[in-house]
Amino acid sequence: MDEALLRGLTPSVIGVLVRRGADFAAAEDAVQDALVEAVRVWPADPPRDPKGWLVTVAWRRFLDATRADTARRRREDLVDEEPAPGPATGTDDTLQLYFLCAHPSLTPSSAVALTLRAVGGLTTRQIARAYLVPEATMAQRVSRAKRTVSGVRFDRPGDVGTVLRVLYLVFNEGYSGDIDLAAEAIRLTRRLAAGVDHPEVSGLLALMLLHHARRAGRTAPDGGLVPLAEQDRGLWDTEAIAEGVEILQAALARDRLGEFQAQAAIAALHADAPVAEETDWVQIVEWYDELARLTDSPVVRLNRAVAVGEADGPHAGLAALAELSDALPRHTAAAAYLHERAGDLATAARLYAEAAHKASNLAERDHLTRQAARLNAHRPR
Repeated sequence: MDEALLRGLTPSVIGVLVRRGADFAAAEDAVQDALVEAVRVWPADPPRDPKGWLVTVAWRRFLDATRADTARRRREDLVDEEPAPGPATGTDDTLQLYFLCAHPSLTPSSAVALTLRAVGGLTTRQIARAYLVPEATMAQRVSRAKRTVSGVRFDRPGDVGTVLRVLYLVFNEGYSGDIDLAAEAIRLTRRLAAGVDHPEVSGLLALMLLHHARRAGRTAPDGGLVPLAEQDRGLWDTEAIAEGVEILQAALARDRLGEFQAQAAIAALHADAPVAEETDWVQIVEWYDELARLTDSPVVRLNRAVAVGEADGPHAGLAALAELSDALPRHTAAAAYLHERAGDLATAARLYAEAAHKASNLAERDHLTRQAARLNAHRPR
């Protein structure tokens, strides 16, 4: 079985059923049934037109479900309108599914789950494993999301920005279980870029490629985090970096700057430095200024403060950090790093230990704990 083919066809087959009159939830269920049937039948009898086969089987499953639901007798008129089996139309409804799955009435977690299921073609079990939650929990999340968007019709353009944020949420989950969510997010963003001519879509794709290119250098053999400055840059994926930079340059040339393009520009500057000491921190600060103007995000300003500490010295970085709330995530860790750069090892060790207690994941906590232990070991007794 060609699993990639099935996953690639899933959104367009759902779209065909929706255009024929099925609501989203019923269409998605029928397509899942058709996929199960394909897994059973295709190895022995592969169809000449895989999409047409899936459309035909899914439509019949939808009609069967409609007939069985006495509360929906009004929809039985669709039985007489059943199209004859034959080649499927070339219309690709994937783009509409992106907007449907990122509908503003959905919570971010529901939008992510629905996108992976309907557009990504993943099973509920695969999504649950990737997010390390019980399958029943994920099934409820997907079901609620489908019910929410079942009555939605596309009578106006969708919000590209919302779709991009959902895809970025998928990417930031990284890798766990048997599904590489970062790679899946890149695949889905490529598909979106093929259907939408928008510089921010290109910006997000470039950002993903540039971040993903550093993946092999991010963890030590023991699983511990390796800070950017200490990573072996020989492990970075130079082809992904080159592709990301090329996509970013084309997007920036359109002179419609957005936050994902600005983030990608910062990532490109990091990727461009042969060694950490040659990083162009002055230009990175300038890009953070642009990003802060675009987003007015306190987290962006925190990252900017660290960059200022690299460009203008740790005391300048601490001054910029002092203007921000110490309740911000990673504020304490940033303060620890800048105090260490300034030579105040006692304060840095205390702040690293404090930041470790606030860490949101085990890998980050272990890294910060090791930083505190390292400084304490070198302090005079």
